[in-house]
Amino acid sequence: MTTLLYIVLAIIVLIAVLGILAPKEYEVNRAIVIAKPKGEVFQYLRSLKKQDEWSPWAKKDPAMEKTFTGTDGEVGALSHWKGNKAVGEGEQEVTEIIEGERIESELRFLKPFKSTSDAYIDVEAVDEHKTRVVWGFKGKNKFPMSIMMLFMSMDKMMGKEFENGLQSLKSILEKK
Repeated sequence: MTTLLYIVLAIIVLIAVLGILAPKEYEVNRAIVIAKPKGEVFQYLRSLKKQDEWSPWAKKDPAMEKTFTGTDGEVGALSHWKGNKAVGEGEQEVTEIIEGERIESELRFLKPFKSTSDAYIDVEAVDEHKTRVVWGFKGKNKFPMSIMMLFMSMDKMMGKEFENGLQSLKSILEKK
C-alpha cells in the first residue's frame, strides 16, 4: 500500500512540475513578399470570403460548409465553417482593422476541441510595387494541453500550413 501511495504521489509531483515548465503561450507566423502594391494587397486580404481562395484549410475540404454574417471586410464580419476531420468546426470574427496596416480576428475552434486564438495579418510596403505580408496567430495553452506542448511544437504543426497559404496568396495576387 505504501508503494502505491509513493507512485501516486510521484505522478502528481511529475504532473505539477510539467505544468510549471510547460509553455503557457504560443505564436506561429510566416511572411512573404508579394509583387503588388500595399493598398491592393490589403483590400484583398480584408475579405473573409476571399480567404477561401488561398486558405490551406479550404483546400483540405472543398465541400466544407461555410456561412458568413456581417459586412465582409468590416469589423464584426464572421465566417463559420463546418468540415471534415482535417478542418473541424469553428468561426473567425474580424475584431479590428487598422486601415492599410493590420487585420485582427478571433478564431474560435469548436471541434475537434474547443480553443480560441487571436489571428492577424500585417501588411508593410517593401517599396511601391512590393508588399510584405505577415500572417499569424497566437494564444494561450491551457492545462493539460500546455503539458502536451512540451512534446509538440505548434510552430512545426502549423508553420507549413501558413507557408502554403501565403504561397497561394502570392500566386493569386501576382496573376491579377
